[in-house]
Amino acid sequence: MSEARRVATYDDLRRLPPHVIGEIIGGEVHVSPRPAPKHAYAGTKVAFDLSGVGRRRGPGPGGWIILFEPELHLGDDVLVPDIAGWRRARLPEVPNTAAITLAPDWVCEVLSPSNGRRDRLLKMPLYAAAGVGHLWLVDPDQQTLEVYRREGAHWLLLVTHAGDQRVRAEPFVELELDLFEWWTGPEPT
Repeated sequence: MSEARRVATYDDLRRLPPHVIGEIIGGEVHVSPRPAPKHAYAGTKVAFDLSGVGRRRGPGPGGWIILFEPELHLGDDVLVPDIAGWRRARLPEVPNTAAITLAPDWVCEVLSPSNGRRDRLLKMPLYAAAGVGHLWLVDPDQQTLEVYRREGAHWLLLVTHAGDQRVRAEPFVELELDLFEWWTGPEPT
């Protein structure tokens, strides 16, 4: 006779050490190390390049709230994407809460050897089921940007950009993104 599997709770996440990222996916706790510098740099550059979409005044298209590593409570799952964005029409202000229950309009996951499989196989279907409209997978090791749009309950891969291209990617087609900057790291001094 097998034991019934215990469903993880938020208290399980609270007990994790501060140097890891904890998520609850399908009732199980998943723990990831903090991003390696190369992956943190790529994520920082993505967020920086999208800063114009978050402006209320000044240059840039505005209309979005972009957050780095927000904690999302989507049903019973607790997910922490690398970057997520909400159209201001759906989320007019940054909430003053520890977690957000409203699914983002766009999510970006920066892939690494420790999380790539989980991001693709476990988290992507959950984002689609929650109603996230767009998803980017950024892989600094392969130097690729995969751009997805949700079609019904599934993801449609629109394009894979690679290397040092200048690109426009849904849902931020008004911005030209220089992928070279995402992979190279800061210039040596």
